Amino acid sequence: MIFTETKLKGLFIIDVEAISDERGFFARTFCQKEFAQRGLISEFVQCSISHNKAKGTLRGMHYQARPHEEVKIVSCIRGAIFDVSIDLRPDSYSYKQWVGVELTAENNRSLYIPEGCAHGFLTLRDDAEVYYQISTFFHPNSAKGLKWDDPAFGIEWLETPIVVSEKDDSFEPFESE
Repeated sequence: MIFTETKLKGLFIIDVEAISDERGFFARTFCQKEFAQRGLISEFVQCSISHNKAKGTLRGMHYQARPHEEVKIVSCIRGAIFDVSIDLRPDSYSYKQWVGVELTAENNRSLYIPEGCAHGFLTLRDDAEVYYQISTFFHPNSAKGLKWDDPAFGIEWLETPIVVSEKDDSFEPFESE
């Protein structure tokens, strides 16, 4: 695996190193030892999948508040998404900055999203599926969200969202802690 740190502190793009032959390819997408060697969380307690019927579906921007902050590894296993993370850690050099990365079934890229970051994505194709590995159990009382088009962050979505849930569209504007 190839780990590339982004401008957000602790957020990594993970590219696979595929071994190809006439059958196709084989690649590792996770290795506890390689994650731990980089000081990254390497134990995950939940895995989830999100199926999204229509291109232009937006989910986000979600996070879990203290003390239930979570690390996520996000991959697109069918279709394509524009995956976005926002740094919400006031002590971070990248506080309030965002990164967007195109994840597709073809590029086999993943994102390692550290604790203290909000996450969301926009589907770029119909029938997109997103796979998550999550470091902590879900705590409904800690589930929070940010408005996907909040001017405090200025996210430049690749396309205009078409499908946004009422819940995701109703989050309040960002207020720093």
